[in-house]
This record gives sequence, C-alpha cells and structure tokens, in this order.
Amino acid sequence: MSLYEKHTTVHPKRIDGRFRRFKWLVMLVTLGIYYGTPWLRWDRGPYAPDQAVLIDLANRRFYMFDIEIWPHEFYFVAGLLIMAGIGLFLVTSAVGRAWCGYACPQTVWTDLFQHVDRFVDGDRNARMRLDKAPWGASKLAKRFWKWTIYLVISFWTGGAWIMYFADAPTLTRDFWAGSAAPVAYATVAVLTGTTFWLGGFMREQVCVYMCPWPRIQTAMLDEKSLIVTYKHWRGEPRGSLKKAQKNPDKFGDCVDCNQCVAVCPTGIDIREGAQIGCITCALCIDACDRVMKDVGRPRGLIDYATLEDCEREAAGHQPRPVWKTLMHPRTLVYLGIWTAIGAGLLFALGTRERTGLTVQPDRNPPFMLMSDGSVRNSYTVKLRNMQGRPRQMELAILGLNGATMWTDDMAKDEAAATLTREVPADVALPLRVYVIAPRGTTSQDFAFRVTAKDEALGAGESDSSETHFDAPEPM
Repeated sequence: MSLYEKHTTVHPKRIDGRFRRFKWLVMLVTLGIYYGTPWLRWDRGPYAPDQAVLIDLANRRFYMFDIEIWPHEFYFVAGLLIMAGIGLFLVTSAVGRAWCGYACPQTVWTDLFQHVDRFVDGDRNARMRLDKAPWGASKLAKRFWKWTIYLVISFWTGGAWIMYFADAPTLTRDFWAGSAAPVAYATVAVLTGTTFWLGGFMREQVCVYMCPWPRIQTAMLDEKSLIVTYKHWRGEPRGSLKKAQKNPDKFGDCVDCNQCVAVCPTGIDIREGAQIGCITCALCIDACDRVMKDVGRPRGLIDYATLEDCEREAAGHQPRPVWKTLMHPRTLVYLGIWTAIGAGLLFALGTRERTGLTVQPDRNPPFMLMSDGSVRNSYTVKLRNMQGRPRQMELAILGLNGATMWTDDMAKDEAAATLTREVPADVALPLRVYVIAPRGTTSQDFAFRVTAKDEALGAGESDSSETHFDAPEPM
C-alpha cells in the first residue's frame, strides 16, 4: 500500500456569484496595490526621495507616505508585524481561513493563473480533455502560449518587488540598460521562478502540504467561528433531482450534482466536513446557491455558519444574526489587543521627536593623560536630524565639571563646553569629539545633550545620551 497519493490536477469550473465577485475585487485591489505602489510619488521636500513607499537599504530608511522610519525606530516595523499576526488570528477566529481564501499571495496569483487557463484552454471540461489528449501541434501551441503568459506575469511580479527598494523609474531604466546591481537581476530571477512554479503548477499543494497555517489555524477556531459549512441534516441523504421528485420525502436537498467540488480551487468535497484543504473561499456557496435556485429549493445548503448555529438550525431554531456571531469573547480579545497595539504605535509616532543622539566611546586607549595632568577621552558622536531640512544643533556636556570638547574640524584651543553644527536634512552627522577634563577628574558617568536651535517647527527638541569618562585611578 502506497503512503502517498498521486497528485491529481485540479481544474476549477468558472462560477459567478457574490463570493466570486468579491474574490475578483480583492484580487484586483491587491494586485493593483502590489504593482502600482512603487510608482506613486510623494513630495517630502528637496532632501528626501519622492517615492511614496520605499525601503531604502543604502541609507537605512523606510518611507511610507509621510512616515519615515529610522534604524533605531525598528520597533514600529516590529509593531506592524505583530499587528499583522494578531490580525490574522482575529480574522481566523471570526470567519475561518478567509485570509487564505481571498488575500493570501499564493491564492491571489493562483487565481490569476487559473483565469489564464480558462482564457487559453477553456473551462473545466475543455481543460480536462486537453490534459488527456496526446501531444500534438495544437496542444503544444496552447501550452507554449499559456506558459508564456505565466512567465510574463511572474517576471513582472519579481520586477515589481525590487521597485520597493529603489526609485522605480530609475531602477527600471537601469534594469533594461543592464546597469542595475547584480542583486536586482538575481532577485527578479528567483521571484520569477518561484511565482511561475508555485502559482502555475504547485497551486493547491502549497496550501495543503507546504503552508503551516492550516495546521495552526485550528487553535484559532471553535464552535462559535464562522466557517463554510455543509448542512448535512438538510442535504442528506443525497439523491438526483429525478429520484427526489419521485420520492420527495426520502431525499434531502442535495441533488448530488458535484458542482461544489467542480468549482473548488483545491478540489475538496465540502460535504465531507471541515478539511485542511478548505481555504474558505466560499465558491462552493455560489455554486450550491445557483443549483438550489434552479431546482426551486432555498439557498444556504452550503453557507457560512458556526457549529453552534448549525445545531440550533438542525433543531428547528433560527440562527443568530451574523453580528452576534462575530461578538464572541475570543474575537473581541484579539480585536482589543490589535487595537491597543495600533493605538500605541500611533501615539508613539505622533509624539516622537525629530532630533537624536548616539555616543560611542573609544576603548583603545580608554583615556590619555596630558602633560599638564588633564585627561582626554575620545568619542564618536552622531547627531540625528530626522527632518527634511538642515538644522542647527548644539552639543553640550552635562555632569562633567570643567570639561570642554573639540572636534577634528577645529583647533584644540577653541575647545568649549558646547559646540554648534549644521546637520544636513535627514542625516545622522558623525563627529569625532575629544573631551578633556581638568587634573584630578576621576572616572565617572556624564552625558551629552543635543538641542535643535532652529526657529522652525521642532526648535527646542533635545535628546541626551549617557556615557562614561575614563580617568586614571587616584594615587
């Protein structure tokens, strides 16, 4: 007995209905966002890039419209990732694997490629006949044409991805001129290959065998979660329409037409109950509702329903309204956590200052003893100007009595307790700072403070960084 089942190609049938139309909408919106976002422009002034969404690895910045994230603010990105994870828990707890059925990239590109199949090969029956047909000129031509469309879509998918990491028009010009960075070509090649293979050929196998989420999502579901459900008490026993007409009291509403199986993108039979292959796309609901309408029976034999409501309906009671179904405690807890994290990120984003300071003391040597007995330490100080214009900033020493400082671009006899520099827009300006303290100074902690001195918005902002001053042990 084989432990592995031979793969059978799934050929979903074309269907129209409210869930199919919603799936079309989600696909168009998500693909439009993915392909179009790098080309959106956003005016940030003369000192910053004008691409609306940009991951600028060279300068270690992340731009998203008016928001600019610096490396030391990575907690914003971490917060967004946590929100995405909790949002997935929230959606799954409320409506099952709706993310998988509508917005998952694997689902979106698989759906797109399946539409290419219908465009080139025809609907379900025509594709099945073509699969069984021997290879000939017609089949070769159709396969070549279809796979070429796959490849073009896959190439543009990989090409769109690299546009998020550099100015899109410039990178496009350099890419086709052959002067882009090698990593750009390598990235496009890898993403082209993976999109072509996963979306064109692996398809439902990714959802069933490769994706870990179907195995995790069961922890997010309970008897109160809305999922796509076959109402067996109403549909069983199954029988064809002719048999049901002859014996109306012997058969249920299911006429065993298999349309729910024919439209399923993963090829499962929802009538067998909840399965790992069900991505909750609800196309089986569209197919079943159409059949029920044609045979004059009420819709909803396959429907979004909770297990609790199924039991209530089977007992002759009315199911609860959808809004009540969504208001169960687990969903509300996820919603509360998701909202709290989002509110915290918005508060941190709205209250953050645009001035920053980092200090790194030299460790080799930790100090130098001068001829007059004074002690000198060296530091690398970075003044951060996080605004889109140059700013005057004052650096001062706090807590180290009698100490003065100077930098490589000034003479030692100009040393003072404070110094002022103009920091260019959107730059962390590095300074080599020498701090000298009078004879008798001992090792101690002190701080640098930077203060914005410009008169425009953000004047008076300051930041400080504690560090250590090393000195010889007293005799």
